[in-house]
Amino acid sequence: RGKKNGMIGNTALPGICHSWSEDGRCISLLKILFSNKCIYNCAYCVNRASNDFPRAELTPDELVQITMNFYKRNYIEGLFLSSAVTVSPNHTMERMVAAIRKLRKEENFNGYIHLKAIPGADKKLLKEAGFLVDRMSINLELPTTAGLKLLAPEKEPEQITKPMQYLRDEIAEYQPRGIITPSSLRQGLGKFVPAGQTTQMMIGATPDTDRTIIRASQAMYNGLLLKRVYYSAYVPIVQNNQLLPTEVKTPLLREHRLYQADWLLRFYNFSADEILTPEDPNLDMAIDPKCQWALRHLDQFPIEVNKANLETLLRIPGIGNVSARKIIATRRFGPITYDNLKALGIVLKRARYFITCGGKYYGEGDIEVGRLRNELIVMDKKPALPTSQLNFVDLYPEVFVTPELTKALGGGNYVRLGL
Repeated sequence: RGKKNGMIGNTALPGICHSWSEDGRCISLLKILFSNKCIYNCAYCVNRASNDFPRAELTPDELVQITMNFYKRNYIEGLFLSSAVTVSPNHTMERMVAAIRKLRKEENFNGYIHLKAIPGADKKLLKEAGFLVDRMSINLELPTTAGLKLLAPEKEPEQITKPMQYLRDEIAEYQPRGIITPSSLRQGLGKFVPAGQTTQMMIGATPDTDRTIIRASQAMYNGLLLKRVYYSAYVPIVQNNQLLPTEVKTPLLREHRLYQADWLLRFYNFSADEILTPEDPNLDMAIDPKCQWALRHLDQFPIEVNKANLETLLRIPGIGNVSARKIIATRRFGPITYDNLKALGIVLKRARYFITCGGKYYGEGDIEVGRLRNELIVMDKKPALPTSQLNFVDLYPEVFVTPELTKALGGGNYVRLGL
């Protein structure tokens, strides 16, 4: 929705303002739990019923007040609302919908709202919410039914998949033609979930391979028409539970690689079975998934950039969607040289090992798996992703105050800002 007279908020670009988290991530939404009083006892969740820690629950009025106050202070441009399941799925969903209805109807809030719907809630609540929010998501929780039964036995897979199918069907009915029904007009509502539905799954809490995870994502993209699948790395926070791993190696790096593989699914015409195979079921943490695929298919390289079609260009490491289209557009005016590729912004530190320009290879050496993998690892000198959030001192340990001032302040690592 764009700006409207008498309404507060704007979801039209560039209407989303931004905040920044400690580790530099861009944030524009108030991401908040309606309640953490959960009736379920999922083994991996900090909000599980058996966990002894403080509980809290907002009222719909409190949530509305917080959202509007944050918006008016320009902290946020929208709301990301989730909740533990308190009392029952319908009870929780009713209170969340009441808050959103009040935001839209009474406060005239026109900004972005993403609602995490409660699995098992009545379809009538899902439908009302669908006309009020921009995006809705229902968490898949874990990649497989077996994992869900093991770690969250109180949740039924059908409670998750059936609402997702319902949202898919309703979006397909209303969204393509931008239909606003007489009923929705009478209620002052708009399109049904105009920004589509998404889901999220936890990775690392069960021994599922990356291939299993990517295949599950592909099935949901194809069968449920999801906009996005989000991956949440499991970091061990629950102690003394034999069902959960006590240590997970590089959880955030694995999450990052899964997002890269997911990108190949959505924008590069790769299939899950191409990205990972039964013989090679996990992503390589040292190189990105496209490079991993290319090293398994060196018989297809090097590729002549002056002859390859769009689909083939997209398979080359270092060449993305925009770059591939630039190459095709530039070829209309004459042959492309290596210097032309530099000017087009191609990531040649990767691409040069997999291409030829005018028949000339610039990769220096034989095209051999072990050598190329080592070259790609050495070439990519980015540090490994952190396993926890970083603060300024972690990032810049050399920037401290003088020893004298440190002593005067009582010791510790005090960062010298602007001094």
